Amino acid sequence: MTRQDKKSRNGTFWAKALERAHLGVWDWDLATGDCFYSATWARMLGYDESELANASDLWLQLTHPDDRERALASGDRHIAGQTDAIETELRLKHKLGHWVWVLDRGGIVERDADGRPLRLMGVQTDITRQKATEAELEQVNVRFRLALAASGTGIWHHDIATSKSYWDTRTRDIFGLFADTDEVTADLWHTYLHPDDKEATERAHQAAVGTDGVIANQYRIIRRDGELRHVESLVRFIAAAGAAGQILGTVRDITEEKLRQQELAYAAGHDALTGLWNRSAFDRLLADHIAAGAPLAVFYVDLDYFKALNDFAGHAAGDLALKSVAAGIRACLPPSAHAARLGGDEFALLVPHCDTAQAERIATAVLGAVREADLGPAASTRKLAASIGIAFVDDANTTVADALACADDACYAAKAAGRNRFAVFSIKTASGSGGLNAARIAADTVDAMEDGRLKLFGQEIHLLGRPWQESRHVEVLARLAARNGRLVPPGEFIPVAERFGIASRLDRWIIRTALSRHGAALRAGTLTLGFNLSAQTLSDPQLWAFVDSVIEQTGAPHSGIGFEITETAAVTNFDAAEQFVRKARERHCRVSLDDFGAGMSSFEYLRRFPVDTIKVDGSFIEHITQSRFDREIVLAITSIARSLGCDVVGEKIERQDTLTMLSDMGVAFGQGFLLHRPEPLEAIVSRATEVVATRKAS
Repeated sequence: MTRQDKKSRNGTFWAKALERAHLGVWDWDLATGDCFYSATWARMLGYDESELANASDLWLQLTHPDDRERALASGDRHIAGQTDAIETELRLKHKLGHWVWVLDRGGIVERDADGRPLRLMGVQTDITRQKATEAELEQVNVRFRLALAASGTGIWHHDIATSKSYWDTRTRDIFGLFADTDEVTADLWHTYLHPDDKEATERAHQAAVGTDGVIANQYRIIRRDGELRHVESLVRFIAAAGAAGQILGTVRDITEEKLRQQELAYAAGHDALTGLWNRSAFDRLLADHIAAGAPLAVFYVDLDYFKALNDFAGHAAGDLALKSVAAGIRACLPPSAHAARLGGDEFALLVPHCDTAQAERIATAVLGAVREADLGPAASTRKLAASIGIAFVDDANTTVADALACADDACYAAKAAGRNRFAVFSIKTASGSGGLNAARIAADTVDAMEDGRLKLFGQEIHLLGRPWQESRHVEVLARLAARNGRLVPPGEFIPVAERFGIASRLDRWIIRTALSRHGAALRAGTLTLGFNLSAQTLSDPQLWAFVDSVIEQTGAPHSGIGFEITETAAVTNFDAAEQFVRKARERHCRVSLDDFGAGMSSFEYLRRFPVDTIKVDGSFIEHITQSRFDREIVLAITSIARSLGCDVVGEKIERQDTLTMLSDMGVAFGQGFLLHRPEPLEAIVSRATEVVATRKAS
């Protein structure tokens, strides 16, 4: 560059340079106190050069009050020789009223002969955008630090080239390391790793080198005090130009989370009260064992008399008994076996490679353990037993439901046989007895009498075409509530009760319960009740002794009670049926011949039994509008009944067109049985009581 070129750039050239760089120049003469400000400096603050007074402290007047002391101190330190230059950040007031951040840089440019400063020059650069960006970044950092603090996350990094590692305070806290500096020895981390996790964890961290992804890893550490902790680490490799790079990571203590997960996993698979497997976990175990193909035995254990204990001594005693039973069952099983509480007082056992002899030994031991269970204060007055069903499974295609169903059916067979015993399921036994499901229903019926699941219902018998309030006669029915709450139809449990010899017990329960609850209503003439009797009940020589005893206890009058017998029941023991009818009439109890016309000997029974009412089988009524044959049968039966002085009840009169047809036929039923949906007996008695009370009041 020539001398002439240099001269041409001493004026306008530098002015343009300052303009383009948005730099404001200041020039301070210490001897006179004058301070020059460039036009670019004025424009940086929104002024024309002529708008600002030429004062030496103009910059200080425009400086933010919070920044003045710092700005003055920066100049004073430089003038005193403490710093090589002036460099500070401050805010200046813009013409429009807002603040402009500037970076002020300058220094001494002239001294006297003694070296004392005479003149200072400097430039100020608008850094408002930079400061705004820094403020935004600081907000992000604040939020980041807050998030780290809230999550309990520590940060560490390892410099590969220098083999130095740095742990922040939180990381050191997690590892239980007490140190004043972030720098730690490179091999320190390895000494904390759990031996079982060490190799996999080190390999995961090394895998991060040279990649740009984040690697997540969970592992255990052993702190110096011996405490075991679970941690989670996120690791990423950070490349650096001309250097080996760094490994950057986070670490978070997840011990409590792991413990909660373990607790939840345990709770998800175990019964909270007994600690045994629950139903879902047991189903999975059973499925796995069946799929493995090895032979096994499945036990279904149902406690007997548990509800009575619970009702008598309370739930605390019941819980104590269940825990004691569970402990006793565990003690009876080999190490390879599994035990579960399926719910309530039902348990299931799974015993791999179990033959018949071993299964019988285990079942006998479990029965003994149940009998010896701790019942607390109730032990002197209560007892506990169990019914156990055993099913053997050796087919990998067997489903869990089928395996449990077979054991369950065998359990109910044991219960039906007298309880406190076990039964083994077999296809031969099931097919020969009509299916063990029937045994289950029979046993459940017996239990229902004790635990309140057998419900009394009633069905109103109407005088044809007249309101029920004029007759108030009710046929008493029973409904069995299954353990899941479903009402079991009578067609399912009544035949089973007859086949398993508990029909008489069922009839007695119905009679005793109905008369005990509603004897006062019968005594007051509020309504009359009719009871269906099974063949077993008719054949019971002690039947009338029982009925007389209940009537005496309840005060229910004989005249308010009716009994219904079917041809099926009568044919089982004709003499017993005939004797029953005779004794009933002696006591002025009403007797009905049910399902009349359905059997081959209906008219023979009518000739032999002096009954009060004939109930025409519903099969002749429900299609009477379409069937001429049914109409002729009904006409014949009603004609004979009228000639014998018997009332007639028609079953299944459910539609208006049926009533119209009977009217057109000239049939005059003494009573018409409207087969509406049965209602709880309690509700019907309450309604009848209101009717009688209203009539008396009027």
